[in-house]
Amino acid sequence: MYKKNKPVKCLDGFTVSVQASSYNYCDPRTDTGPYTSVELGYPSAADDLIMKYAEDDSQPTETVYGWVPCSTVSLLIAKHGGMVEGELPEGVPLLKPMAELS
Repeated sequence: MYKKNKPVKCLDGFTVSVQASSYNYCDPRTDTGPYTSVELGYPSAADDLIMKYAEDDSQPTETVYGWVPCSTVSLLIAKHGGMVEGELPEGVPLLKPMAELS
């Protein structure tokens, strides 16, 4: 059964939708994980970590990003201070930001 995840909000205010299902650009393209890649949608700001996955790189905050590796999503979230709200599909590891490790 398809489950829509709540958008991720990071400590610095960056937001992005992170989805995976039979309806999304992900691998495997099923309704259950774990996933190796996921679909990102409508980030609040452009970010070099994900630009090569953009469906329309001329409008980086108004597009989707298909088949983004889960490891890249983890790095993106950590880069923006870590996740403070939202949900991630199974298979996306949640890294602790560097500030929390010291």
